[in-house]
Amino acid sequence: MGNSSKDDSATDGDTSSGDTPPSNSGVYSEGEKVLAYHGPRIYEAKVQKAELRKKEWRYFVHYLGWNKNWDEWVGADRLMKNTEENVTKQQALDKKQGVDKNMKSGRSAQTKPKSSADTKVDKEDLKNNVSKGKKRKSESGVEKDNVSLEKLVKIQIPSTLRKQLVDDWEFVNQQDKLVKLPRSPTVDDILTKYLEYRSKKDGMMTDSIGEILKGVRCYFDKALPMMLLYKKERKQYHEVVIDNVSPSTIYGAEHLLRLFVKLPELLAYVNIEEETLTRMQQKLLDFLKFLQKNQSTFFLSAYDGPKVSEGKGKGKDD
Repeated sequence: MGNSSKDDSATDGDTSSGDTPPSNSGVYSEGEKVLAYHGPRIYEAKVQKAELRKKEWRYFVHYLGWNKNWDEWVGADRLMKNTEENVTKQQALDKKQGVDKNMKSGRSAQTKPKSSADTKVDKEDLKNNVSKGKKRKSESGVEKDNVSLEKLVKIQIPSTLRKQLVDDWEFVNQQDKLVKLPRSPTVDDILTKYLEYRSKKDGMMTDSIGEILKGVRCYFDKALPMMLLYKKERKQYHEVVIDNVSPSTIYGAEHLLRLFVKLPELLAYVNIEEETLTRMQQKLLDFLKFLQKNQSTFFLSAYDGPKVSEGKGKGKDD
């Protein structure tokens, strides 16, 4: 996990190396303080329960300093002893991931492990595509982040959707599963449903909401291949997005939600008046509440397992 900032798959490879105990040994006891992997980061945690299930030890952990909503059962491959050596490793990883910066800006960076080099390229491309009269100062990418932090739009993702992001990360990066595509409802469908919902509620169609939703769709289509996919999803993307098809007609809520983690830093590059920004922020929050309200309908509760070498495993048309 030491080089998790390199790419999305690093998390899997490294957690099973010599740093963590084998999953069949009950080496952690109840009440013990440990270090736990959560997404691409390592957090201090406390083992509250330990159980042997199907010949594997499972531990119920509480992340210290975090709301108990984040408490969860994990395997031994997610835990490390709280030793000096491992604490040093945790600090080095935090430094690499820029934990302090992300915490202050209220961004849930744990959902998207991504290298700073990738981020720099992504931002440049997105700026060229989406923001016309931009300040060219922002060429320096990463440096620019420090300056922009002040003007980042704060998008508070509801807690049940944050949990959805964590589950999403684990399905893909730890369980090697993928969202089955094409999704139904698609991103386009969800945006249309929201427009209908608002029109009924407000008794009229408001242009500003239509414009914002158009913008969300545009951001999604451009950002998806550059910064919303995990490494393990890229092959699938190239198989399904062909002939200039818009990703928003194929992907669904799972990937749309990832966009909201990235939106604050993307919008930091756009020249928008503060008043407009505040209104936009309120509308985006309202949209997230709509996603939350329809969470069981819009989001998958399970992803598809690996296609090869299982049972009938033809897996040709997917």
